[in-house]
Amino acid sequence: MKILKPILLSLLGIVVVLLIVAALVTKEYKISREITIAKPKNEVFEYVKLLKNQNNYSVWATTDPDMVKEFRGTDGTIGFVSAWDSKVKDVGKGEQEIIGITDGQRIDYEIRFLRPMQSTDHAYMTTEVVSESTTKVKWGFNGKMDYPANLMLLFLNFDKMLGPDLDQGLTKLKTLLEQP
Repeated sequence: MKILKPILLSLLGIVVVLLIVAALVTKEYKISREITIAKPKNEVFEYVKLLKNQNNYSVWATTDPDMVKEFRGTDGTIGFVSAWDSKVKDVGKGEQEIIGITDGQRIDYEIRFLRPMQSTDHAYMTTEVVSESTTKVKWGFNGKMDYPANLMLLFLNFDKMLGPDLDQGLTKLKTLLEQP
């Protein structure tokens, strides 16, 4: 019994320290990638603003060919929703909604993951003129983890986890748009 008390106090001390660290650790993460596409900005923007077109270049949209997809609203407008449901654990179930559009420049999305775990993140795509016939496309994600789960941000590297998928998707987008 005498040995149990120090063990319990030590465990309690570890929990308290972890909770204090979690209070000091950031709750947000950001990741983005960009690519240059040899097409005029207007042409690129008109393609990427349509959520259905992500099925042609997004790694996540092409992971499960048997994924059930549903669309609600008018694509390319605020309020349009693209939903998915997959039996593949890494894909899960969720939906993406267009929540903002700055015409010719930026599209903002809210992504609601329902399964395997629930969370809500924000994503965006921007287009920027490099030259008359060249456009820089940036694709990014902003997320948040509530206290005390934000402690996981010390151990998770979202840039390393999601970055390669963004790079692959942007490379595929470039290939699609630059086809003759």
